[in-house]
Amino acid sequence: MEVYEKIKRLFGWGKPAAPAARAEAPEGGAEPAPASGPERRGKPRTNARPGTRMLVIDDSATIVALLSRMLRQNDYTVLEASDAEEGLEIARTQSPELVFLDIVLPGMDGFAALRQLRKDPYTRDIPVIMISGNEQATEQFYVHRIGADDFMKKPFSRAEVFARIERLLDANRVPKRLPGAVRSSAGVGDDPETA
Repeated sequence: MEVYEKIKRLFGWGKPAAPAARAEAPEGGAEPAPASGPERRGKPRTNARPGTRMLVIDDSATIVALLSRMLRQNDYTVLEASDAEEGLEIARTQSPELVFLDIVLPGMDGFAALRQLRKDPYTRDIPVIMISGNEQATEQFYVHRIGADDFMKKPFSRAEVFARIERLLDANRVPKRLPGAVRSSAGVGDDPETA
């Protein structure tokens, strides 16, 4: 529960909304000026279209809930999986445009899942953002040596999430899908060491 509270504070959730400042009407009966400052944060600008499908694969219900809430507030369709096998099946059948993939998962870990995603012709071009709570984790390791498209360290900020989405889903990088292609679950149980 302590981790959840820290994450809520980080994202600014659970705070009561500040009352909007009320501007007084100027002399002459003109309409009052609008109150300064938004009552809630506006939607971040990203290149992803509303309805863009994003898959979150993480065994932490808290991380899944936080990321999903953030993404849904910006009109993205969120697909969720709590382990790699389920996530791989969703990736093959639902064709997300972006995957958030935790490294430490029950059963198959995030490294093996990433190798499976890259091996499958239907998922190999989906951008993958690896997620880790490891303090020693470095972006250089995950992006350059493992083959992920990006990396985020937990806890991450809202701005960090949307900056990565914008970088990975610009108009020229939205993955192209094979029209009418049928997804298969073949390969889910393949040995990740040979991937």
